[in-house]
Order: sequence, then structure tokens, then C-alpha cells
Amino acid sequence: MPASARRALISLSDKQGLIPFAQGLVRLGFELLSTGGTRKALEDAGVPVLDVAQYTGFPEMMDGRVKTLHPKVHGGLLGRPDLAEDQKSMSEHGITPFELVIVNLYPFVETISKPNVTPEEAIEQIDIGGPSMLRSAAKNHKYVGVVTSPQQYDRVLQELDRGKLSFEFRRELAAAAFEMTARYDRAIADYMAGLTTASSPAADAEFPTQLTLRYERRSSLRYGENPHQRAAFYVESKPSPSSLAAAEILHGKELSYNNLLDLDAAMQIVREFVPPAAVVIKHNNPCGCAIAATLSDAYLKADAGDPVSAFGSILAFNRPVDEATAEHLCSPNHFIEAIIAPSYADAAFGKLTTIPKWKNNVRLLKCPTMLDARPLSQEYRRVTGGMLVQDRDEAAEQNADWKVVTSRTPTPAELEDLEFAWLVCKHVKSNAILFAKGGQVVGVGAGQMSRLDSSYIAAFKAGERARNGVCASDAFFPFRDGIDQIHEAGVTAVIQPGGSKRDDEVIAACNEYNIAMIMTGRRHFRH
Repeated sequence: MPASARRALISLSDKQGLIPFAQGLVRLGFELLSTGGTRKALEDAGVPVLDVAQYTGFPEMMDGRVKTLHPKVHGGLLGRPDLAEDQKSMSEHGITPFELVIVNLYPFVETISKPNVTPEEAIEQIDIGGPSMLRSAAKNHKYVGVVTSPQQYDRVLQELDRGKLSFEFRRELAAAAFEMTARYDRAIADYMAGLTTASSPAADAEFPTQLTLRYERRSSLRYGENPHQRAAFYVESKPSPSSLAAAEILHGKELSYNNLLDLDAAMQIVREFVPPAAVVIKHNNPCGCAIAATLSDAYLKADAGDPVSAFGSILAFNRPVDEATAEHLCSPNHFIEAIIAPSYADAAFGKLTTIPKWKNNVRLLKCPTMLDARPLSQEYRRVTGGMLVQDRDEAAEQNADWKVVTSRTPTPAELEDLEFAWLVCKHVKSNAILFAKGGQVVGVGAGQMSRLDSSYIAAFKAGERARNGVCASDAFFPFRDGIDQIHEAGVTAVIQPGGSKRDDEVIAACNEYNIAMIMTGRRHFRH
């Protein structure tokens, strides 16, 4: 091996783009060294390549487990050409330097994502030599370029065409390599921790001692909640098919930070219902929501819940948007920011993108599996210097635990509305009071410091529509004054968790007004 040659070490699991990249390196005067399947792929394509075993004088063994873990490999990656002691060692031991290392890793994450994969199969996909080479080259990036992705190939060749990789680019490549090994090691650690938890059920309830989150940036956003705040959208490596991250954007201008928050909130509500349902979201709260026999009727009822607030809203549907529904959406004096639904009929999509004034701007998103059941997941919220972690409030409601605590039992119609109101109320910011009637939200009091203020706002929004309707409260009534307020509005039935020291007073107030009340035993604070 001539001492003056430029050398690249290549070992790839994902061989996308390998051949044209390798041919480009050979054209630039590189000698290629490789192993196993990568070497064979190069040989089959007629690209000159030297087997690493010929260079090290040490054969691959143990089914390929040991092949690059050799001083002549890592010495060539870690040697510093401007350090005399390093050069002396390399000369004495026949070690030649590498200018480039092109490596990606065994498909561990892809393997464990397959159904019915055994631990033995997963463990065989834990790469040892690959991460070792990446770390050696990345540590020595002052002299070595470390290439980890086909997306980097064109730029590498372009810079090499001009002479050599710039130090800034080598440092960028090194950062990407360390990011790759960090994600890889985290995936392995999480998998092994899962095996440990599975064999020790008592550990199931524990949160991990160390929390590492892995998300990939999907897009930079124009700004955050306000124009002076920077923002970006990050997604899990394999998001749930029923999540917002899995939705397909079919039409419209770029989604904003606030759009994404509201779309997610809308999805969480509409998926609560089996009948056709529509929800109207403003500022992360439902200003309208309804169920009906048809989707178009559900939308009309949802929009009528608070038509003033509905202007410029985010919508979600739990059925494909049909032409009749689209016709109502396109009616005058409506302005819609974004819609998410399982799908859109061709005629509906055509109307939404050609008729209204906002036709070019409205964001239309499709998520065919948005209603699929999914396991409880955790949610994270930053605080200064730390992170709060909790289970999402997605557990199925235990209606069997509900108790009628008043003299009067809700009528069948009231009970239907109470169940509907309870499902929507859990998604309203605390303190939450929600009025409903006939499968329609008619008034919402959200995010107030006092539950009495929320009751007042809900009553104001509902007006006469509250009469003979129902009320849901996300937490207990601390005093009877909230019951006084909703009685004045005309409500005839209430659902709430209970648990106040003054529950007896609240129950007595309901009996005084002939209001039926259910206590669920479960609170739904949403701060």
C-alpha cells in the first residue's frame, strides 16, 4: 500500500448511493478499503477495493463480529500527522492513515420495530465495529472526514474536487457521527431496559432514572407562538400512525406553531366519539363540538356552538369529509385555518380548494388512522431547569364507577348529554366548565382562575340554549355558588368528579334546584 495514497475506509449496512460515491472517490485518487458485503458490492460493480483483512493481516472471524477492531484500523483513524510520536508509532507498526471513513450501522432500530423479533435477533444487530470506527474518526476530525449518510455524499465529492474537506465541514460531519452513535446507543439502552422491565413487573410503575428524548427536526417554523420567538417541529423517529406527526399535508400554506398545537388538540377531542363528530378549536380550547347522525349536521351544530369564536378556527372530523360538509364549510362569512380528517371525498377536496376566499391558504391534513386505538403514552413539559413527565390523560372512562348523588336521577337524554359533555370537558383548559345540549357544546368557560368565573362565562356564551341542558366540570365545585350560577342559566343536570370538603353542600344545592348530578371520581385538570 503506497504511503502517499489517499485512503477511504468503507463499511456500510445501508448501501444506498454507494457505487457512484465510491466511483467518484476512485476518480479523485482514493484507494478504497472495505469489508464483507460492502467489499463484495464494490467488486461486483467493478470498483477497485482492498479487503481490510489484507491490510491488517488478520482475518474476519466469529461470523464477522471481529473484523475492524484492529490497531491498524484504529491507528489509521486516530493517528495525528503533525505529531512526531504518532508518526513514529505508525511507521513502526505499518499503519497507514485514512483520509475518509464512510460508515453506517447495523439496522438495530429497524430490526426491533418488526413484529415478533426475539431478543437474540435484536442483539445480533448491535453494531460494535461501526460505532468504534465512527467515534475514532470523529474524535480525530481535524484530519479525518467521517461520512455517515448518503445525503452527505454529493457535498463530500464537491469539496474533494476542490482539494480536500474544509475543517468546518469535517467538524460538521463529526457532529453528525456522534449524533448517530448517541441515537443508536440510546435505542439499544431503551430496548435492554424494556427487556429488564418485562422480566421485573414491579419496575413497570417506575419512571427511568435518566431521561433521554430523541426527536428529529422535521421543519423550521416561521416563528413560535409570537413573531419574535423562534420555533421548529420535531417528530419521533417512528411516530404512531394515529398521531399528528403521521398526518399528510394535502394542501395549503405552511403550518405554524399555533396551527400544530391546535390541530393536535382537535384530533384528541374528535377521536373520543363513535358517532360522526366535528370539533372547532380556538387557542387550544374547543369553542364548538357536536355529534350527529351525519358529518354535515355535526359540523353545523359545532359551528353554531360559538360562531363568533369559530372565525379563523381549526377543525377536526372523525369521518371522511364529504361534499355536503364541504358545502357548509365554504359558505360565506366562514374563515378556516386548517382541517384534519381521515380523508376527503374528491368533490369535497375540490370545493375546499377552489370556492372560498381562503382556498389557497387553508391547510388540509389527512390521517386515515387517526381514530385507531393507541396505548397510553407520556407527555413532557419543560420548566426552568427541568422537565415534568406524566402519563397522558387518555385512559378509558370508567362509567361503571359513576354515582348519582342527588335525589333525582338524570333522564336518558340528560345522561347522553352528560357523557358527551364529560368527554369534551376533559380537553378544556382548567378551570373548565362546559354546557351542552342535544349532543352540542353550547357554552365553554376555560382557563379561569375561579370556577365561578368559568361558570359565568359558559352561561354567558350559552344564553338561552343552556336551558334544560347539562353542565360538566373538570374538577369539583369547592362551593355551592357554582351550582347557583348554573341553575340560574337553566341547567338541569351536572357531571363532576366530586371530592370537595363541601360536597354535601353542593349536593344539597342540586337537590334544592331539582338538578340531577353524577360524580365520576376522576378529575380532568388540564393546565
